[in-house]
Amino acid sequence: MLVTSAIIDDLSRDPPLAAIGSKWRLFTDQVMGGVSNGTIARDVIAGRAAIRMRGDVSLENNGGFVQIVLDLSPDGGVVDASGWSGIELDVFGNDEEYGVHLRTDALTRPWQSYRQIFTAYADWRTVQLPFDHFVPYRTDVLLDTRRLRRIGLVAIGRAFAPDLALGGLRFMTLPRFIKEPSS
Repeated sequence: MLVTSAIIDDLSRDPPLAAIGSKWRLFTDQVMGGVSNGTIARDVIAGRAAIRMRGDVSLENNGGFVQIVLDLSPDGGVVDASGWSGIELDVFGNDEEYGVHLRTDALTRPWQSYRQIFTAYADWRTVQLPFDHFVPYRTDVLLDTRRLRRIGLVAIGRAFAPDLALGGLRFMTLPRFIKEPSS
């Protein structure tokens, strides 16, 4: 049997617990003097259970983000995701762009991460984010998927009202295309 995904969160546990045993948490730029605000809640969106992040992103006081984060190991340690090719999310949103930020144990500053952008449309969609498309942010260290610690879903960089629902989160394997031998 070919396994093509590994559940990180399927919303099967009582909030704020993820299926892997870690807790979802909300952070805003207020940790650094900004004035953005947000909420995290368990909700039902278009008939589906979800973790919902809402708020207001403000660029005042050098701010500009609202995010929900999940440690990939309940003890805060590292997770080896090298057997997977990326992250897959089921999302519902407000037709805005959001980011997925990954962190490893090699990153020492809170602003460092590996980033990829996606659009959350106003219907449930599955978004696939290959690891090799994540871009290092404020670090020269390459992404080592054997050392993942945290994932964040982030509304960042512009003033807007985020409204993002997450219905599932998985590590995934992308299909590999096999070239047929020529005759």
